[in-house]
Amino acid sequence: MSQLITLTIGGLLDDIAQRFPDNDALVYPERGLRYSYTRFKQICRQVAKGLLKLGIRKGDHVSIWAHNVPEWVILMFATAKIGAVLVTVNTAYKSAELEYVLEQSDSTTLFMVKSWKDTDYVATLQEVVPELAASEPGKLNNPKLPFLKQVIFIGEGTPDGMLNFDRIADLGQSVSDAELTAVEATVGCNDTINMQYTSGTTGFPKGVMLTSLNLVNNGFQIGECMKFTDQDRLCIPVPFFHCFGSVLAVMAAVTHGTAMVPVEIFDPLKVLQTIEKERCTAVHGVPTMFIAELEHPEFAKFDLSTLRTGIMAGSVCPIEVMKRVVKDMHLTEITSVFGQTESSPGITQSRTDDPIELRVATVGRALPGAEVKIIDIETGETLPPGKQGELCARGYMVMKGYYKMPEETAKVVDKDGWLHTGDLAIMDENGYCKITGRIKQMIIRGGENIYPKEIEEYLYTHPSISDVQVYGVPDKKYGEQVMAAVILKKGVAMAEEEVMAFCRGKIANYKIPKYVKFVDSYPMTASGKIQKFKLREMAIKELHLEESETTA
Repeated sequence: MSQLITLTIGGLLDDIAQRFPDNDALVYPERGLRYSYTRFKQICRQVAKGLLKLGIRKGDHVSIWAHNVPEWVILMFATAKIGAVLVTVNTAYKSAELEYVLEQSDSTTLFMVKSWKDTDYVATLQEVVPELAASEPGKLNNPKLPFLKQVIFIGEGTPDGMLNFDRIADLGQSVSDAELTAVEATVGCNDTINMQYTSGTTGFPKGVMLTSLNLVNNGFQIGECMKFTDQDRLCIPVPFFHCFGSVLAVMAAVTHGTAMVPVEIFDPLKVLQTIEKERCTAVHGVPTMFIAELEHPEFAKFDLSTLRTGIMAGSVCPIEVMKRVVKDMHLTEITSVFGQTESSPGITQSRTDDPIELRVATVGRALPGAEVKIIDIETGETLPPGKQGELCARGYMVMKGYYKMPEETAKVVDKDGWLHTGDLAIMDENGYCKITGRIKQMIIRGGENIYPKEIEEYLYTHPSISDVQVYGVPDKKYGEQVMAAVILKKGVAMAEEEVMAFCRGKIANYKIPKYVKFVDSYPMTASGKIQKFKLREMAIKELHLEESETTA
């Protein structure tokens, strides 16, 4: 790998705006918003000045709770310019989760929108901070959230006790360029600049501390693997609060002078419309997003011929879906990325010129600057190619740690700097990795280790199955049994027995699901990760397996 980029996120924007001043930076077709890199930089600087005027200082933690609105991207660069830490709040959070993050992160300021899907954010915040409406903006005083002093509202009609986001740019007019430049000079590439809470598919969410060095370099290498240039246009339907949106999309684009074309809230029709209207060359998504786009009744009407590349990641990429995306969406150079928030997030990525077999069957090889090894789960010894073990990674992209959780940090980053991902993988002799499951998702049935991904990949080949998730449920006799939650393609019917019959003689008997449940959707985190533990909990209740739960 060439030298690491030592620019801060704020410095990166200045550099790119100088190199590609007239290129589209940020485009929202529905809003009629189109910022060049020059204009985007000016707006970010103006907002950064306003933040200084509001009393936000280097090292302060400020939270954002919003879907993919333009202000989100602006804040990512404006906070970075002054060295404030942007804490990204999951859009799906409800009151208890919001309170947890605000309290755990020591956030002084919360930026928020009115609502998201079925959640009224204003009413939710009112539950957490009942005194907000009666307080003067900037002077909030809540004993449970001693750090939180102000709430900034993004959108029309500002609720009581909050300040509107549009006021920030006005406030910044009394701050000179010299003042902002002086503050920027104190911000270094190794300072924590972004804090993302792990999705919490298990346990309490932990605040992952990430630096400019982490994010700028990871974004750059991700973009390089897609061969991004200043001529590319990236459609972004994945959420900004997650690394997929903020790094694999925003940072991958900005490091290359690429245009960002976000979709505010995922809707398969809007994604297809945006790609066609803006002639996007790339699109990101989790597998369920691509499935929804491919199966949309109006899919065939859209001209997607400008598409070339993008990323399918976030959860395991089914081979059949990847093949359809290449064939029907023209994504001949689509890549897959493996990583996690703790690694900024990319660890491995397939390359645009990898043969299709490698791009559908693996998550690629180590990104430049990342070391990857597979270790024996029991002994910790490094394993040779072809052997399954835990994937570990080391390099510039590994997080600083979990905020205020040194013991938790020590559990995942060892004394030699290796991040233990908790994911099972096999690496071939050329360094290409195949993810075979989570260590915790492994099903142990009567002493046999079963990896759900293997069964899922087989069931994906059934012509009636759109999506499938396999997980373990408690069983008195065997300890665990295999269960499959199946989403069928539109307009087809299928019996549980047909699923089992399809497996017989094709996969080992002990891997055949004992239970099959047909569902319309899966419980998910807002970043698109399927929560298998919730599927398991639902099955335990529905199948009355409570009494044998202790054997699992």
